[in-house]
Amino acid sequence: MPEPTEREVTDAFKAAAPIALAATPPKEQVAPAPQPDDTWSLPGGTAWVYYGDRNQGLVRPVLMADGFNSGPSSLDDLWAGLENSAYPLISQLRRRGRDVVLIGYDERSASILDNAQTATAAILRAVAERLGDSRLMVGGFSMGGLVTRYALARMEMQRIDHQVGVYFSYDSPHNGAHIPISLQAFAHYIRKLDSRFSDQMNSPAARQLLWRHVENWSDKPDVSPLRTQFLDELDRVGGWPRIPRLLAVANGVGDGTGNDIQPGTTAVKGKGLGITGTDLRTTATGSDALAATLRVVTQQKNDVLTEGLPDIDGAPGGTLESFQILADALNKVIGLGVDNPVEEHCFVPAVSAVAIRGVETHEDLYTDIDSLAPDEAQVDDYFCAMQNERHTKVTEELCTWLLDRLPD
Repeated sequence: MPEPTEREVTDAFKAAAPIALAATPPKEQVAPAPQPDDTWSLPGGTAWVYYGDRNQGLVRPVLMADGFNSGPSSLDDLWAGLENSAYPLISQLRRRGRDVVLIGYDERSASILDNAQTATAAILRAVAERLGDSRLMVGGFSMGGLVTRYALARMEMQRIDHQVGVYFSYDSPHNGAHIPISLQAFAHYIRKLDSRFSDQMNSPAARQLLWRHVENWSDKPDVSPLRTQFLDELDRVGGWPRIPRLLAVANGVGDGTGNDIQPGTTAVKGKGLGITGTDLRTTATGSDALAATLRVVTQQKNDVLTEGLPDIDGAPGGTLESFQILADALNKVIGLGVDNPVEEHCFVPAVSAVAIRGVETHEDLYTDIDSLAPDEAQVDDYFCAMQNERHTKVTEELCTWLLDRLPD
């Protein structure tokens, strides 16, 4: 079979679903969500409201914000992720008489600051429609934890009474998230063939979330100016809300044990005629370390080098199967078949999810969190999983810990 042409590969990409690196529920779990009791149209988004068992209106609201992806939030995906995975969180909340408000965005990859406007509107509407005076629980999953953290902190700075008793984040990257440079570079390398993967990696939210980012495949990884601006704005509003009790849970372990993914090893290797020579690697350590060799329907191969990065792919934390997502997409394109010896990587280090250390060094990434004094964290209380598991996996272990801390 001859090597595919650039036009053939471009047409194949355009005919396929976009490559998107995000934690989404497996397709077999996604079915139409039940009809909400109410739907709120909000600036920049939508909220879907499910009353608690035996409630005739909004009585004890729990607001949960969506995380990062491309395009608008999907109620079906949100419901599936929270109800149909390892633990039925929505049902458990409703059985306890809690009303569930799911906050979605018109564009999940928009700036965290913009989507915080949606969260703010949802909080104010919940306060206005609440029957009685029970305080709210507000938080989110992955990026949603940062969206609501900023929204509440800004409301307090503006002296708006948000009536929130408990804030929570579920595997949220308070100190940064991680996508291997090899994957970011590949996204930009195929931009001419299909820009959607690159658009996701260069979206405002991705730039704000990622601790290191590349805008073009040949760039050196660095802190995006948009991330710097976001962190400055977060500091300007006080960093955290001060009124509610602050809780955080991590899908990574607290004892410093990594996931055994080794640095600098091949994760995706081209075998089809149009991609032979491509070698996408886990994050390498050291100076001038090879992150990737890139070739897609060209004669030339191009190397991507990095330096000074820690062994973050193997760190304790919530994992994302980014290499597998890319490999599955490429294997559907004739001539772009790949091998995929490493499927996942650490996406949100545990130290980031519980806001207790940065992610810049091996020592910080592999901190034995369990041995630290609790007051070293920026939150009031936190809980780490017993194993490194899929980012934002909804488990009985983590959810029960949160349910035990619902506001009165």
